[in-house]
Amino acid sequence: MKKLTLCAVLAAFALGLCFTGAALANADKGPAEITLESTVDPAKKAKPSLFPHAKHQETLACGDCHHGMGADGKQVAYVDGQEIGKCESCHFKAGKIADKKLSTFKGAAHANCQACHKAEDKKSGEKKLGKCSVCHPKKK
Repeated sequence: MKKLTLCAVLAAFALGLCFTGAALANADKGPAEITLESTVDPAKKAKPSLFPHAKHQETLACGDCHHGMGADGKQVAYVDGQEIGKCESCHFKAGKIADKKLSTFKGAAHANCQACHKAEDKKSGEKKLGKCSVCHPKKK
């Protein structure tokens, strides 16, 4: 009887691991491609950014780009499972962000994206990712 109970517990545990693994593998990672553009503080000459989300997920962790905001208006590090809101829900002119450079969606995106792209260019010794046209391609 003890062997039967032990086998049943082990089988239930193994089955649970399978379902948990499948659920994690199918977790919503967001869209593969995203068009980023400000709707709260649109620029006079709006330049949408075409963002290959899935390609960035191949080499970066969610917390490399995403974060939250505390009650004091300061950045809070991303934790797994955290709801990811739109950047401009915090990064807009009338928001709580004290740093003027980061107080708009455009400013926050440029600070985050350009810093990473320029760092990658420096590592590779090429100037490929730091160009405006990488994120803002000309319309065809």
